[in-house]
Amino acid sequence: MSDIVVNMNRRLPIGIQDFAKIREGGYSYVDKTAQIHKLVTGSGGVFFLSRPRRFGKSLLCSTVRALFEGRRDLFSGLAIDGLDWEWKKHPVIHLDLNPGDYTQGVSTLNGQLNITFELFEKSYGLPHGVKDDPAGRFRQFITNVTEKTGERVVVIVDEYDKPLLATIDAPETHTKIRSALKGFYAVLKSYDHYLKFVLLTGVTKFSQVSVFSDLNNLTDISLNPVFYDICGITQNELETAFQPEIDEVAKTRGIDRDGYLAKLKQFYNGYRFSEYTDTVYNPFGLLNHFFNHGKFETYWFSTGTPTFLIKLIEQQKVDILRLERSAFTLAAMHRFNVDNMDALAVLYQTGYLTIVDYDGEFNEYTLDYPNEEVRSAFANALLEQYIHVSAMDLNALAITLPRALIKGDINAAMNSLPPFFSGLPYDIQIKDEKYYQTVLHLIFRMLGLYCRSEVRIAAGRIDTLVEAGKYVYCFEFKLDGTAEEALAQIDTKEYLLPWEGSGKQLVKIGVSFDYGKRNIGEWKTAA
Repeated sequence: MSDIVVNMNRRLPIGIQDFAKIREGGYSYVDKTAQIHKLVTGSGGVFFLSRPRRFGKSLLCSTVRALFEGRRDLFSGLAIDGLDWEWKKHPVIHLDLNPGDYTQGVSTLNGQLNITFELFEKSYGLPHGVKDDPAGRFRQFITNVTEKTGERVVVIVDEYDKPLLATIDAPETHTKIRSALKGFYAVLKSYDHYLKFVLLTGVTKFSQVSVFSDLNNLTDISLNPVFYDICGITQNELETAFQPEIDEVAKTRGIDRDGYLAKLKQFYNGYRFSEYTDTVYNPFGLLNHFFNHGKFETYWFSTGTPTFLIKLIEQQKVDILRLERSAFTLAAMHRFNVDNMDALAVLYQTGYLTIVDYDGEFNEYTLDYPNEEVRSAFANALLEQYIHVSAMDLNALAITLPRALIKGDINAAMNSLPPFFSGLPYDIQIKDEKYYQTVLHLIFRMLGLYCRSEVRIAAGRIDTLVEAGKYVYCFEFKLDGTAEEALAQIDTKEYLLPWEGSGKQLVKIGVSFDYGKRNIGEWKTAA
């Protein structure tokens, strides 16, 4: 999109990743130049930053490029304009590896690199390098442009991992591209004395051995607390930079401003990129939310289909009920290699899970969904893997189930569920209580209900707990057992004891699944 005009005649840069275009076009810009100043003036010279897709990495790269090109006019009024910075023009080579169908092989990668080098060679009046040797052409450009300008080179590589991610399902092609990139990035080490500054960005960090084995001077700032907000939007930035949009939505919809901000935070905030730092918003989701006059939709999630991740979860038999609040080590968080992938590491790096807690004693992270957008949309994607549901049944359930639970109408709530289970394929052979429990958990999560499963308490483990309005619902499931047995277990183990005195109405629901019918057999409730 371009030329987006919204409230107060302000222009929002939806889909615009070029810093010069944003500044020259009068678009709203969240000032990140103070953070960028720390990066370009600090220790080290070769940096790597991992962030999920559509998180502002390309805009960061474009801003760094404009900074080193000495375009001070673009930074007028921004934080860095008042900081110590030598506005000198340096030669910059900016590689964007996002375009291209890399499933076609190394030829696509070489073609993309050659197009970029030809443009930069032409702009500096340099002879063209050899097309069949991108690494050699890279070395030639660095030496030639340094000799011509007398200045060291700045190298920016945006979406360095796109060729690797695009070929994960094609091992032979992936291996060839990985080998080509390894040789290409090795230039950054051997020609370090020609380089002023290097920044590589991507969604994932493939293992040091597979891609960056020769680049041992690489500084990974992905979890550095100093740079946690170099991409993304903090709560303070939201309330400061988007005050007109916030006030307009609150006024138009006739809602309390504080309540609106709380819902914004619940739905779009929650991404944490260091142990003890604040969380940030995904910029893409916020901009689209404001452009659509405050409509809460899964804007970020809808831009990418997590098919590969769903397959990986299935292949590694990841317990979906334990994705929330899952423990993880630092070493595992960086483990991303096509030959040895950890589903949790991939989910974290791609933004479907984020850091919610940290135990310094054991260097252990706790991961969870960042916000309601990801939690509900990902539950929907996972549910499609478990059960086939028509759009009509889904719409009916979305209308009936949440309202019924909030009102305490158990009959209406439970009677709305069987159509979902009726879509189970006949060839499914999962005689496992947890399978049906998982389907119900995903249904509750997909509909935005506050749901927890496998809840540990002193007396045991609650199957599923749902909070809706003034009610707390405790579900116990039995496969080919009876609803009476399920209810008896809730009473015997006093599952709801921790919630007594909470002011909530406590409801026990025993559910029996009928494996033969692949559906809910019977259910009973008690207060």
